[in-house]
Amino acid sequence: MRALRADQWNPRMGRRRRYGAIFRYATIVSTALGLLVLVVLITDVVRRGAGEIDLHFLTSFPSRFPVKAGLRTALLGTFWMIAMTALISFPIGVGSAIYLEEYAPESRLKRFIQINIANLAGVPSVVYGLLGLGLFVRNLALGRSILAGSLTMSLLILPIIIVASREALRAVPVSLREGALALGASRWQMVRRTVLPAALPGVLTGTILALARAIGETAPLITIGALTYIAFDPNGPMDLFTVLPIQIFNWVSLPQKEFASLAAGGIVVLLVVLLLANLAAVVLRNRFERRG
Repeated sequence: MRALRADQWNPRMGRRRRYGAIFRYATIVSTALGLLVLVVLITDVVRRGAGEIDLHFLTSFPSRFPVKAGLRTALLGTFWMIAMTALISFPIGVGSAIYLEEYAPESRLKRFIQINIANLAGVPSVVYGLLGLGLFVRNLALGRSILAGSLTMSLLILPIIIVASREALRAVPVSLREGALALGASRWQMVRRTVLPAALPGVLTGTILALARAIGETAPLITIGALTYIAFDPNGPMDLFTVLPIQIFNWVSLPQKEFASLAAGGIVVLLVVLLLANLAAVVLRNRFERRG
């Protein structure tokens, strides 16, 4: 006796397969269109801005003359801000994740904190800028300094770091925890010597990707009053500063065509910095996974 196909004994099965095929092809077309637009945009930016990138462009101060303008202060301000943001957000974010995942008992308070952390990860960045303006710039009198910008960006990426770190800690097998405790380790020794090293690749990956987002953010820094023109190097956390996105925004808003080319060159530099950050995340993850 010949077996019947599924669409012969169940008329709905063939229709479901057709709908599934249509949905699959629709997602493929959507992905292809998105990639095509991205490739076109990046190609246009690289074509217009690659010729502007040289040693003079990277080491010169901003200027009202396009021939003399460069990215020096924006690059230094970006490195200062990201370094301080990492120093502030990494220990707080990882520590919060360890407490919520390893120490906090199940309760309404813990669920309330978890829900709010997840919600904060989706809050528009300009809201953090307004919070930083009111709290750090005005109430704490930090002014438009690198420290105020770093604290504001730390608020922005802390929920991302906490969520990513918790997921990495949750992925560690329970057997490793039980084995460490069975051998007489305290809870802190178990977390520090067993759980955290196993979760470190995911923790570092989430942290670096969060910092990469902070590099490309403009709205919070404009809100707290980061300057668009600085002709001196920042030398400390209380100095005035600017960053790459703000410098690019300033050049785009100027009417001269030469500044548009400089902005394209700045975008290329920003893309390179972001790609290096993502590459660092991949390299660190692979290295620690091989060690594990």
